[in-house]
Formats: sequence, structure tokens, C-alpha cells
Amino acid sequence: MSNAPLMPMATAVWLVENTTLTFKQIANFCNLHEVEVQGIADGEVAKGIKAYNPIMSGQLSREEIELSSKDKDRPLQIKNLDIEISNEEKKIKKYIPLSKRQDKPDSALWLIKQHNILKDSQVAKLVGITKNSVTSIRNKSYWNYNNLNPKDPIALNLFTQKDLLDAIAKAERRIKREKKEKEKNNIINKN
Repeated sequence: MSNAPLMPMATAVWLVENTTLTFKQIANFCNLHEVEVQGIADGEVAKGIKAYNPIMSGQLSREEIELSSKDKDRPLQIKNLDIEISNEEKKIKKYIPLSKRQDKPDSALWLIKQHNILKDSQVAKLVGITKNSVTSIRNKSYWNYNNLNPKDPIALNLFTQKDLLDAIAKAERRIKREKKEKEKNNIINKN
């Protein structure tokens, strides 16, 4: 493994914007070419990349940056390679416009028709509606059932293809397990 910082391009963007280090020093530290770093400074490279602060992540110290800023021949030394990456962000429920709210029951109907092995709770979790709504759509007792049009939830960007495949695999495992238990109970009942 190289001694490059985590997210080298984003780190280079931060170093270009917030330090007086030379392009060569930044390029050597981030394992980039000097021309790439110059391109970052000119705004031609890394457009749209959010700057990543190596001080906040514990990869560099202010003192290290100051020492290298004073001596143009001194390379930056990475402080810590074992960075703790935490994903503490809570899932934030985002606002769904009125025009898109009908997509959820439509998607639930599509899932029920296309993948009827999925449990109501799985459909509800995938689509983001209540289990009671899914059950009522399945039973055709949903308040607006006659106006539902099955729509592919992946095309509507409600979840990914991987999420769907994972849910189907889980449902198939459940069905196999239930089948084994049923066979086991039949054998026990015959004896």
C-alpha cells in the first residue's frame, strides 16, 4: 500500500486552496502528477470534487504543513495511515414532492405483480411505505387501488437493482426454510 492520503484528489484540492505548499510537494504527498496539481489550482482538474481536510482526518498536522511551507524541498509526512472512517450519519427522510408520492403505491403494485415471493414487510421497506398499505394493495382493498399503475421502482430511482436482488434472495431463502420445516413436520406427523 502506498503512503497516499485518503481521497488523494480531494486532499490535493484542499491543500491547493488552503496552503502555500508547492505543486511538487502536494503532488508527492497525494501521489499525483505535478501537472494534475497545477490543473487543480487552475480550476481545470477536479471540478466538482469537494475538498477533503487532511488535518480533520488526522493524516496531517498544522505543524507538518507549516514546516513544509517554510522549506520548499521538505516533503510532507503522512501522520496516520489507520484512519477511522465512521458513517454516523442518520438516514434523513427527504421530502418527496406531491407529484412523486403516487410512485410508491404504484411501485408496490409492480413489486407484488413481478416478485410475489416478497413479503409485505420487504416491499414496504424497499418502496418506503407502510406494511398496511402494501397488504391493502395486495388484497386490492387499497383506497386508490383502481387508479394504481404498476411502475418499475428501479426506473423511478426508489432503490437500486442490488437492493431488489438482495430482497429476492432473502425471500427465496425464507421459502426454502419454510419448505424444509413443512417437510419435517409432515414426517413427524406420519410417525
